[in-house]
Amino acid sequence: MPQFPEARFISSAWQPHQFPADDGTEVAFAGRSNAGKSSALNAIAGRKDLARTSKTPGRTQLINFFGLDGAQRLVDLPGYGFAKVPERIKQHWQELLTRYVEARASLAGLVIVMDARHPLTDFDVQMLDWSRANGLATHILLTKADKLSRSEANTVLKQVRAQVEGVATVQLFSAVAKTGVDDARREVLTMLRSDAKKSPVAR
Repeated sequence: MPQFPEARFISSAWQPHQFPADDGTEVAFAGRSNAGKSSALNAIAGRKDLARTSKTPGRTQLINFFGLDGAQRLVDLPGYGFAKVPERIKQHWQELLTRYVEARASLAGLVIVMDARHPLTDFDVQMLDWSRANGLATHILLTKADKLSRSEANTVLKQVRAQVEGVATVQLFSAVAKTGVDDARREVLTMLRSDAKKSPVAR
C-alpha cells in the first residue's frame, strides 16, 4: 500500500484572491455533485472526515485546500451539474472553476471523478477539454464500481478508456469496497511529485 502523506485542511476560497500562495504542486479533484468526489478524496487520503460528504449533492460550495508534505496540496473543487442552488451560484462556481483551472500555475494534475454508471457527462467532457488545453496530467476515477457487476464495470472501463485515450488515464474505484484505492494513491502521488510547468494566464 503506498504511503500517503498526512493531509490537513489549509483554507477555503470563494474568490481567487483567497487561494493559497501559488507555489509547489497540487492535485485537484473535480466531478459531478453526485459522483462521490468527497468520498474518493477521503479514501485516497486515508481520512474519514477530510472532505465533507453528504447525501445532498452540491455541499462542497467552496474550493477547499488541504496541505500535504512541503508545498504539496490536494484541492477539492465544487461539484458541478447537479446541485439544487440558485443560478447565480452556479454561475459563480463556473467562473471560479475556470479561473482556478486556467490560472493556477501550481496545478500539476486533475482527478476527474465520474459515476461508473453515468460517465462522461457534458460537464466531465468540459473538464477534460480544460485539462487538455492546459497541459494537465489527468486521471479518471470511475466511482461506485461496487454497484456494477464485474463484467459491467470492465465494459465501462474499456469504453471510457477508448474515448479518452491520450487525454487521461482511467481506473475503476469504490470508496465503499476500497476498490482501486492504492492505484489512485499512486497516480496522485506521481502527479504531486511532478513539476508544475503550467503558466498562469494574465490576471
